[in-house]
Amino acid sequence: MPIATPEVYNEMLDRAKAGKFAYPAINVTSSQTLHAALRGFAEAESDGIVQISTGGAEFLGGQYSKDMVTGAVALAEYAHIVAKKYPVNIALHTDHCPKDKLDGYVRPLLEVSRERVERGENPLFQSHMWDGSAETLADNLEIGKELLALAVAAKIILEVEITPTGGEEDGVTHEINDELYTTVDDALRTAEALGLGEKGRYLLAASFGNVHGVYKPGNVVLRPELLKDLQQGVAAKHGKADPFDFVFHGGSGSTAEEIATALDNGVVKMNLDTDTQYAFTRPVAGHMLANYDSVLKVDGEVGNKKAYDPRAWGKLAEASMAERITKACADLRSTGTRMK
Repeated sequence: MPIATPEVYNEMLDRAKAGKFAYPAINVTSSQTLHAALRGFAEAESDGIVQISTGGAEFLGGQYSKDMVTGAVALAEYAHIVAKKYPVNIALHTDHCPKDKLDGYVRPLLEVSRERVERGENPLFQSHMWDGSAETLADNLEIGKELLALAVAAKIILEVEITPTGGEEDGVTHEINDELYTTVDDALRTAEALGLGEKGRYLLAASFGNVHGVYKPGNVVLRPELLKDLQQGVAAKHGKADPFDFVFHGGSGSTAEEIATALDNGVVKMNLDTDTQYAFTRPVAGHMLANYDSVLKVDGEVGNKKAYDPRAWGKLAEASMAERITKACADLRSTGTRMK
C-alpha cells in the first residue's frame, strides 16, 4: 500500500483510539532500517508509523554536509516508493525537534508539504513533532499554535510535547525528577491554546514519568494512570470525552501492565528506538565475532568476501529488527488491525 494519505492517517488514529491499541513509531536512520520497520509491520499485519529524528536526519544527510532536511526528504521520498510493496499503511513522522532546530528541520519540511498540497499532491510527511519541553509552557504553546496552523495548511498532524521526558535524546536532556509528570492544569492550558481539534488535530506527548534510554523494568517510576486524570480533567471543563490522542515516549523497559494502562487511557502512538537499535545491531556484532578471521584481513590474508559483504550481516540485522517490531505490535495490541 502507498504511504498513508491524510485521510487514512486520521482513520488510523481514530481506529487506534476506539480500539484501545497504539501504533509502534519506529525511528529509522537508513533505507535498511526503513525496510526492517516495513517488514515488521507487514509480518504483524499492523499499520504503523516510521519516524526520523533530527539526529537521524542529519545522519541520512551524509557526514559531508549533515543536512537534516535533505536527509529527511530523501528517505521520505524513498519510503513513498518502496512502501507500495508492503501490505500495510505507513505514516511518516519526524521525531523530537527543539526550538533551536525548528528553522533547520520542521519549518522547511512543513513548507515542502505545503507546496505539494498546493500542487494537488499529498504531503511528504503525515506528522511532525515540536518538542518545546525545554521552554516555559507559555512559550511552548505559543510556538505550538504557530506550528499547528502551518501543519493544517499542509494537511499534517502536529505532535507536541508539553512537559519533559527524562534522559537524553538527540541533545535534548532533562533530569529525572518530579517535573516528569504533566498536571491537569498543564493539560487545560494546552486545550485552551491549541483547541481540541477545531484548530487542527494534534498528538499530545504528556509526561507520566517517561525516560528516554535503556532501563530495566522497575527502574523508572511510570504513572500511566495519570493520563486518565488528564482526560477527565479536560473533559469536565470542555465537555468532550477522552479529548487527547496521547503519545508514549521513553517506553524501553516498560512493563506489560504499564503499557496496557497507557493504552486504556488514550495512547495511540508509542515510540521505539533504543530497543530496535539493539535488535538491529546485536546480530551484526554476533556475525563479526563469529567470523572474525573472515571479515578482517588478518595476518596479511584476504578474508572471505561472503562474510564481510554488507548483505551477509545486513540481512540478519533486518530480520532481527523486524522481529522486535512484531513484538512491539503485539505489546501495543495492533497486531492484525491493519486497514484493508
